[in-house]
Amino acid sequence: MLGLPEVAEGHDLAALIVAAVPDLADGDVLVVTSKVVSKAEGRTVQAADREAAIDAESVRLLARRGSTRIVETRHGLVMAAAGVDASNTRAGTIVLLPLDPDASAVRIRTAVLRLAGVDVGVVVSDTFGRPWRLGLTDVAIGVAGLEPLDDHRGRVDGYGNTLEQTVVAVADEIAAAADLAKGKLSGVPVAVVRGLAHLVGPADGPGARSLVRPAAEDMFRLGHREVVPSRRTVRTFSDRPVDHDAVVTAVAAAITAPAPHHTTPWRFVLVESPDVRTRLLDAMAERWATDLAADGFAPEAIARRLHRGDLLRTAPVLVVPCLVMAGSHPYPDDARATAEREMFLVAMGAGVENLLVALAAEGLGSAWVSSTLFCKDVARAALDLPSDWDPMGAVAVGHPAGPPPGRPSRDPAAYLLTR
Repeated sequence: MLGLPEVAEGHDLAALIVAAVPDLADGDVLVVTSKVVSKAEGRTVQAADREAAIDAESVRLLARRGSTRIVETRHGLVMAAAGVDASNTRAGTIVLLPLDPDASAVRIRTAVLRLAGVDVGVVVSDTFGRPWRLGLTDVAIGVAGLEPLDDHRGRVDGYGNTLEQTVVAVADEIAAAADLAKGKLSGVPVAVVRGLAHLVGPADGPGARSLVRPAAEDMFRLGHREVVPSRRTVRTFSDRPVDHDAVVTAVAAAITAPAPHHTTPWRFVLVESPDVRTRLLDAMAERWATDLAADGFAPEAIARRLHRGDLLRTAPVLVVPCLVMAGSHPYPDDARATAEREMFLVAMGAGVENLLVALAAEGLGSAWVSSTLFCKDVARAALDLPSDWDPMGAVAVGHPAGPPPGRPSRDPAAYLLTR
């Protein structure tokens, strides 16, 4: 491990390291704390700008509790405060992560080869917390000269079992091991790891960015601040099949909605049969066309409006939410009877919203369409439903064919009245 002089903007880290380790050898791995890399690259700012710095370094907010923010940085790293840190820096300043830690690692490696004639691997490390576990550990945020991942898939263990999932994060293991030597308060920002020459190669390699799990493979992609806004209306679906159990899981979330009088006013009809779907939508289209003709619409205008129903025909799965008023209180006057039904309708809306949000959390797109509200008798007949089930629109469900368009920004103050 190396103690270096206080590093400031413009210092040549590679030269400082070579001077401190005259016996640096081919195959060594230099683990360099990101803090000194950032200082050398001029990534120190005034502490008064901390919140603004976190904003600038973040691309999305996953969670917040009090003043603590868990965010994703422009590097794809998910961490507290975007790595903006006030430790091990002079009073009144904070240090940001390197702009491109992989490029920083490459520069250090190239300079060491030029100055000392030795081929080393370089890991730029930073300290991370981990979900579901207490304590911190160092991980690699920049890598050059070694493969960050060691893919064991296809290899056979001592019992003859073929490994199918094991991909070892070698660079993270090296970063964590080096931190045992460097420590957090010793003023030692660099460790030399020996005995891993077999991992060091002539190429710079894919860098630490290859350690960032692709969004499509991330089962825990959504932070709690993102779950509700992730619900988007999806109008174009791929032909990828929908997991029945994922929809059932979303229905389980739907029926946790609040409801009056300790009732359970929600019912959900999962339409998976192509024949049932066709029967439902054809009957609804026929009723709609009749109503439009009675309203004086020309055949061309009717055809255009019927075309809007194509969304329900092309979605892999339909869910028809239904309201059941069992348990409602009878009232002799219209005002209270209307309020009673509205109370149940609000509960139904809460259930539908729960369903839509839960579908998004399951990685599914959805679109609520009001259609069955205008022909409840037709929908009941086509789906063979009890007479007291009131269809409340239909939800198209599937995997989005592409990313949704941007959501327009809305100021909560425009929708909020405080008394």
